[in-house]
Amino acid sequence: MKKYFCGRWDVRLLLGLLFAAGPLAASTARIYVTNRGGTTISIIDPATNKVVEVIKGIESPEVVRFSPDGSRLYIANRSVDVLYVMDRKSGKYIKKVPLSGWANDAAVTSDGKLIVVCIRNTGQEAVDVGALDIIDAKSLEKVKSIPVRRGLHDVSLTDDGKFAAAGSPPGQFITVFDLQKMEIAWEVNYDQGVLPVIIESNPDGSGNRIFAQLNRTNGFSVVDFATHKEVARIKNPDEPSGFGPGCEGISHGIGISPDHKTLWTNSRPANAVFVYSLPDLKLLGHVSLPETPVPGKAPRGGGPAWITFSPDGRTVYDSTCGTKSISAIDVEAMKEITRIPVGEMPDRISTLTLP
Repeated sequence: MKKYFCGRWDVRLLLGLLFAAGPLAASTARIYVTNRGGTTISIIDPATNKVVEVIKGIESPEVVRFSPDGSRLYIANRSVDVLYVMDRKSGKYIKKVPLSGWANDAAVTSDGKLIVVCIRNTGQEAVDVGALDIIDAKSLEKVKSIPVRRGLHDVSLTDDGKFAAAGSPPGQFITVFDLQKMEIAWEVNYDQGVLPVIIESNPDGSGNRIFAQLNRTNGFSVVDFATHKEVARIKNPDEPSGFGPGCEGISHGIGISPDHKTLWTNSRPANAVFVYSLPDLKLLGHVSLPETPVPGKAPRGGGPAWITFSPDGRTVYDSTCGTKSISAIDVEAMKEITRIPVGEMPDRISTLTLP
């Protein structure tokens, strides 16, 4: 059965787009935050670490991705089975691209030619059957939908844009797709659900390793791209601890720094993000994240959810869905430098480098 968190607000989506701030000030980047528990997308200027714009009227937004030139936004949300294509400067919708079902994550190839969308539920079976929808960015038409046996959650691309890796929480597998042949290339099966994944690419852009978070593991799996096999499972330290598993799984949110020297991975039991060196995966330390206050009781974990970096790699941004905030962390010092209030249940965050 198809899952919707609220009613379908298609009319509100088209008519209710408002901006809470004036024109963009000169800067080099923007951080987009989808507030999945509400109807807004917060936009942060990393130069000031303040929200400078809010897109309103989008129910349960999932993710925002970008064309390489920054002119277009690609927005998936839970209330309608379409990918919204928006002109970034005017805020007007260019097209609604029909999808094969309820969308989760999305990604754009480095050349900007293809948009891939994880489909969590096509609605065609009693169980959550998934797919990877592939959209031609020029024609804005869906050119292929590659079915998989269970729903897909998150996706990552090789730097050369030739392969996509997507994880399935209910199916307990990673599927790697060949985007040139538009077909499944190989799979890795697990004993538990797969949450966010990130591909570490080689200098030539080809895939080297996949780092995958699992819903019952406080840590991550390491998959070798050449052999198509899991080669290691890294466990985070036992301390800090005591914050519980949070929503959707123990580990949620993983990212590779722009200089490819560190891997950052969230832990909900620790309410922290752990930092590992690359390529040797040596633990460097952790940064504690905001807690959720509970009147009359001990605070709960903030529910760390997603990770992105400033283009210069000096700051990492970590969303905590329970605190309605984004933590800006100094990468070198491994210390939170500020906390940025956003909307309800902030989830996926992504970085746009402005032209």
